Amino acid sequence: MTLTTTGRPRREGPGPQRRPRARTAALRRLRRLGRLRPRRRSRPAPTPATARTRAGRQLHGGPLTYAVLALFTAGSLFPLVWTAVTASRDNMRLARTPPPFWFGTRLAENAGTAWTEANMGLALLNTLLVAGTVALGTVLFCTVAGFAFAKLKFRFSGALLLLTIGTMMVPPQLSVVPLFMVIAELKWTNQLQSVVLPTLVSAFGVFFMRQYLLEALPGELVEAARVDGASSLRIIWHVVFPVARPAMAVLAMLSFVQAWNDFFWPIIALTQENPTVQVALTGLGRGYVPDQAVIMAGALLGTLPLLLAFTLFGKQIVGGIMRGAVKG
Repeated sequence: MTLTTTGRPRREGPGPQRRPRARTAALRRLRRLGRLRPRRRSRPAPTPATARTRAGRQLHGGPLTYAVLALFTAGSLFPLVWTAVTASRDNMRLARTPPPFWFGTRLAENAGTAWTEANMGLALLNTLLVAGTVALGTVLFCTVAGFAFAKLKFRFSGALLLLTIGTMMVPPQLSVVPLFMVIAELKWTNQLQSVVLPTLVSAFGVFFMRQYLLEALPGELVEAARVDGASSLRIIWHVVFPVARPAMAVLAMLSFVQAWNDFFWPIIALTQENPTVQVALTGLGRGYVPDQAVIMAGALLGTLPLLLAFTLFGKQIVGGIMRGAVKG
C-alpha cells in the first residue's frame, strides 16, 4: 500500500473508471440539443391481457366515427336497396308521385319475367366464363410482364414500358373499328373469344404488378435462385408468384369486376342469341313503354353473383392484401 501526498492510503488495482470531463460535457450538450436521448430502463413485455386491453382501446371509436361510417354505409347500400324496391313493384306504381320507398309483392314475378325474356341463364354462364378467363389471363400475363420490367435487364425496357403506359391514354373508342374488322376476318362475331382475347392483358395490370414487384421482390432472391440453377419459368412459379400473391388477388378482383360490368365492346361483338349479362339487359328495355320494374329485376339478377362472390371470398382477399401490406 502506498500513501498519497495528503497521507491517505492509495488503492491499488482496477478501480471505477470515470469519464473525462470533456466527454461528459459533450454528452450533456447533445442531450440539451435533443440529439442524444437519455437511456431508459427497459420495460417488461406486456402480458396478453394488457395487449388485448390496449388493442381494444385503439379499435374503439367515438360516436362521430360511427355516425360517419353509418352514413357512408347507408349511401353505399341505397342503390342496391332502391333496385330491389323498384323490382318488387309494377310499372304503374313507379310512375306515380311520390315513388315507393318500401318493398312490394312482385319481386319473384318480375324476376321470372326478366329471366325468361333476357335469357339470363345463358347470359350469367357466358359472363362467368368471360370474366373468369379474363381475370385469370390478366393476372398471369401481367405478373410475368411486370416481373420482366421490374427485375430483368434487356434493351429498350424503358421505352417499352413507356409505350405500354401510353396505351392507357388512347380512348377505347378509337380501336373499335379496326378491332371489329379483325374479329370479322377471323369469323369470331357473336362468339365469346371475341370478347375474351382483346382484354387478356391490360396496361394498368402490367404497370401495377411492375410497381409492386419492384419493392416486394428482392433482387438477391432472384439471383440466389439463378445460382441454384433455376430456370426463368421455375423462378416465376416458385419465387415471383408467392411474393406477388396479394397484388395478384387485388388485380384479379379488379379485372373480374371490370369484365363482368363491361358493356361497350360486348354489345358490338355479341348479340342476344349469345349474350353476356350487360348485353342481355338491353333486351329488356325494348318496346314502346319499357317496363322499368322488369329492367330493375334483371339488373338485380345480374348483380347478385358479384355480391355472393364478395361475401364468400371478401375476407380472404382482404386478408391477402393485409398480409402483403405488413410483409417485411
